[in-house]
Amino acid sequence: MESFWQNILAWLYSVGIDLGGRVVTGVGPVVAQVSDKMDMPSLLALAAALGWASGFRLYAVVFLVGAAGAAGWINLPTGLAVLQHPALLTASGLMLFIEFFADKIPGLDSLWDVVHSVIRIPAGAALAAGALGADSATMTLAAALMGGSLAATSQAAKTTTRAAINTSPEPFSNVFASLLEDGLVVGTVWLATTHPLVFGVVLTIAVVLMWVVTVVLFRFLRTVLQRVSALFSNSQKVV
Repeated sequence: MESFWQNILAWLYSVGIDLGGRVVTGVGPVVAQVSDKMDMPSLLALAAALGWASGFRLYAVVFLVGAAGAAGWINLPTGLAVLQHPALLTASGLMLFIEFFADKIPGLDSLWDVVHSVIRIPAGAALAAGALGADSATMTLAAALMGGSLAATSQAAKTTTRAAINTSPEPFSNVFASLLEDGLVVGTVWLATTHPLVFGVVLTIAVVLMWVVTVVLFRFLRTVLQRVSALFSNSQKVV
């Protein structure tokens, strides 16, 4: 897992961000000592939370978890130690600031979701793997599959919901939905790190509801598109 973060650091260095060679090798052992206090349910809950929340607020997840680790509020596993670095906190904080406003503008929010659909799912997989799979290749793969699947679930639900909301001309429902997602990230991280077993139950229910909502709203959007298409077809015939 350390080699994965070394590749991330190398990429950041290539774009002009020098984090220093001791980020992983220096911070990792220290965090490893305190992360031993986290039992398996806590690690599972953290991995699941990072994957699921990344599907709708990736930058908020990275910033909040990194800031909490840097402040000593969370004992981060070794694979997530790099999130505490000031450079990553600055970058994720900046993107969080941009996303906070972009996500509340009708139309732009859906475009933002489409663009980030190719980022959130692999990022959710990588974060979950970092939380759970530092000591085992099998555990790393299992955690990545879990994180990516949860990120895909929340991403699909968010994208479908926002597309349905954008069919309404008023902007207030869009802002309300965005603020709700902001609060969900904070609540998700808090619940996963303080009450991991309760979080597991809540997450299971949330995932089932998300799939139901996604299917229902997808059918609704398909019906709307069919009606719009039929309307344009009839207009062309009249002309």
